[in-house]
Amino acid sequence: MLIGLNPVLSPDLLFTLAAMGHGDEIAVVDANFPGASCNDRVIRLDGISATAAVEAILSVMPLDDFVDDPAHAMQVVGDAETIPEAVAEFQSIIENVADNPARIASLERFAFYGRTKSAYAIVQTGERRLYGNLILKKGVVRPS
Repeated sequence: MLIGLNPVLSPDLLFTLAAMGHGDEIAVVDANFPGASCNDRVIRLDGISATAAVEAILSVMPLDDFVDDPAHAMQVVGDAETIPEAVAEFQSIIENVADNPARIASLERFAFYGRTKSAYAIVQTGERRLYGNLILKKGVVRPS
């Protein structure tokens, strides 16, 4: 146990976030996502919602401010304009918790899968809401 850290941040997740460098991406995905098929580095957070995981991650990891779109969600198949409930909640979390609030961009389903293959890691959550998937690009930790 540690003081001041969100308890969702497991030892494996903390290690991964600390090991990531500027520009590396981490995917937070729902329970239906084919995590193990997309990446060799999968951290399981069964029983934790994707939104809780994103909130915990953004409490310790900066969002990249060198790019226009440091966060990407998966588009709804057949209706790219729809914003799923989980994605709306991700947006609210980014606006309230991230050091660099940004709008979430969207990726077509298979483009999202492809991007997770090159991500540093995948965090597989217990999220049951459909399209509860988000890719975050790590920013720079600047001197205090």
